[in-house]
Amino acid sequence: MLPAPAGAEPATTVRARIVGVGTAVPPLSYSQQEVLDLFGITDPKARGVFLNSSIDRRHLVLPPIGADGRPVGEPQGDLLDKHKTHAVASGIRALEACLKRAGASLSDLRHLCCVTSTGFLTPGLSALIIRELGIDRHCSRSDIVGMGCNAGLNALNLVSGWSVANPGDLAVVVCSEACSAAYAMDTTMRTAVVNSLFGDGAAAVALVADGNAAGTPPDGPGGVGPRILRFASCIIPEAVDAMRYDWDRDLDRFSFYLDPQIPYVVGAHAEIVVDRLLAGTGLLRGDIGHWLVHSGGKKVIDAVVVNLGLSRHDVRHTTGVLRDYGNVSSGSFLFSYERLLNEQVTSPGDYGVLMTMGPGSTLETALVQW
Repeated sequence: MLPAPAGAEPATTVRARIVGVGTAVPPLSYSQQEVLDLFGITDPKARGVFLNSSIDRRHLVLPPIGADGRPVGEPQGDLLDKHKTHAVASGIRALEACLKRAGASLSDLRHLCCVTSTGFLTPGLSALIIRELGIDRHCSRSDIVGMGCNAGLNALNLVSGWSVANPGDLAVVVCSEACSAAYAMDTTMRTAVVNSLFGDGAAAVALVADGNAAGTPPDGPGGVGPRILRFASCIIPEAVDAMRYDWDRDLDRFSFYLDPQIPYVVGAHAEIVVDRLLAGTGLLRGDIGHWLVHSGGKKVIDAVVVNLGLSRHDVRHTTGVLRDYGNVSSGSFLFSYERLLNEQVTSPGDYGVLMTMGPGSTLETALVQW
C-alpha cells in the first residue's frame, strides 16, 4: 500500500534524516590531456572519447612511471593492494569530514556501512576503518560490495531502515571507490571509454532518525537536514550484461565493460522509476525543487534530462561533479548533495529526488524533504 501524501505525514512519524555529508579525493588530479600524454594514447577515436567527455579533471592514483616514461603495468595483486590502501584512506577522510559537518564524533557512531565496487576485501572496508580509527568495537557494521554506481542509494535505503529501528542513534554510509585500481591498459575502445570516465573518491553521509516534521531541527547532531520519505527501484533484466566488472581472460585481470547503448537504456527507464517514486504522494515532477543525479557520464546525464524534462540548472551539481571529478561511482550523488548544501538554497518544505544508476542494469531513487 502506498503512503499518504508526503505533505500530510504526521509530525510524529519516525523518519531517517540526513544530518551530515563529507567527501575526499586523492591528492593528485589530472586533466584529460595529461592522462592521454602519460599513457601515450594517440588513436584519434580514443582521444576523442577523452576530450569530448565533459570532464576537465579527475583525481587518480596512477601507477609509477617506468624507464620508457610511461606508467608501468600493474598485476591484479597490486591493484587489489591499491584498492585496499586508497579506499580505506579516502573513506576515513570522508567519514571524518562527514562527522565534522554533522557536529558528531567517532564516539557517537553506532552503525557504519561501507560501499565499494572497485576491489574485493574480506574483512571489508567497515572492519578496516573501525580498526584504523579505533571506533568502538560494539559499533554495528555492514558492507555492500559489487553493486556498482547505484550502490550508494541501496546503502542509504538499508541504513535508513536501521536508523528508524534505532531512533536517535547515528549511522554513517561511506562510499569509497579507487577506480584507478580497476583500470586496464590496452588499445581497445572498450578500455578507452572506461579509462576516460572514472575517477577516485569517497563520500560519506550521516543519518539520524527522529519524529520531527520537515524543517524542524531534531535533537542531537546535525541540525536541520532532509528527511528521507521513500525509495523506488527499477531493474532492467534484459540489460544485465550492459554494465559489468568481470574477469578479462586476455588481460588476466578484472575490467569494466560499458555498453554504448547504456545512456539510452537508462534514460528510457528514468521516467518509469521517478513516476513510481512519486505515485501516491500528490507530487508532480514540477514540485521537486532539487535533483541530485549520479554523474554517470555526459550521455547518461543528457538522457535523464531529456526523458524527465529537466533543465540544465536542475542538474548543475551533477554536471559540475562530472567536470571536476569524473564518475566517482557509488558516491557521485553525495558529491552533488554536498554542493547543494554549500549553495544554501534549500528551504523548509522543499522536496528533492536522489537518483543513481548502475549494473543490473538498475536505477535507484529516493524522495527527501527539508
